[in-house]
Amino acid sequence: MTPPITAGLDGSPESLAAVDWAAEEALRRGAPLRLVHAWMLPPQTARTAQAPEARRLWAQELLDWAQKQVRDRYPKVEVVTELLARTPVEALVAESASTGLVVLGAHRRGAVGGFLLGSVGLRVLTLSHHPVVMVHKDATVQTEPGEGDILVGIQDPPGSAVPIEFAFATAKAHGTGVRAVRACAPPPVIPHKPRAESPAEETSHGEAAERERLVEAVALWREKYPDVPVSEEAERGHAAEVLLTAASRAALVVVGRPAHRPVVGPRIGHVAHALLHHADCPVAVVPYE
Repeated sequence: MTPPITAGLDGSPESLAAVDWAAEEALRRGAPLRLVHAWMLPPQTARTAQAPEARRLWAQELLDWAQKQVRDRYPKVEVVTELLARTPVEALVAESASTGLVVLGAHRRGAVGGFLLGSVGLRVLTLSHHPVVMVHKDATVQTEPGEGDILVGIQDPPGSAVPIEFAFATAKAHGTGVRAVRACAPPPVIPHKPRAESPAEETSHGEAAERERLVEAVALWREKYPDVPVSEEAERGHAAEVLLTAASRAALVVVGRPAHRPVVGPRIGHVAHALLHHADCPVAVVPYE
């Protein structure tokens, strides 16, 4: 059975966009959809909030309304709701253990655009057992096969395999292709040793080596998903800049993060952080061992 897709709902426009994206994804993957709301608040917040019973009643009404919207728009999607008597981070991380994908809303930062994660989103991204997709309220839901491609940033092993497989599986479900992108580090401004070849020759050889690594990284998935078109791009520049530029033409961008929990504070890596704050399309963060 295809694992469910779980969408976290809090009533914001961003979370409603996340529900819409999750419903479309559930339809494409033939997966059931779970809409969840965690209505408990941390003690320091609960003291100044509505009474617990009022919050619970409002949350149930929100879930019922969202479920009806999904059933009206996506009658083929099996959708259930669950009201969770836990705090949001605790509930969503626990949910991620038994779901194939968690989908959350992300707030825009105003005129300059980009994602504003907030403490809940960042903690869930850091601790989730499975991929998390962040969707902002202006994100366009792909409703026709072939609209946009799935962009995946290629890292060195072991960080590449799991995100690549997720990208290929998603592309197959969407009826589109995969664009695998690898950033080639720019040359140092001041060389540390005399060069045996010209800067242009060294740059060319470096890009060729990076492209070879890129081709090797996706070779297995080309065989496993022969019907998914693949393009490979090795671009010179810093990874965050290269992927942000490439993301402007993507339906979804996929990046990986180490699955181990950080010792101090929530961390997802600077490349994922840049994409989550500045990419216009939804962003999937995929944990790997």
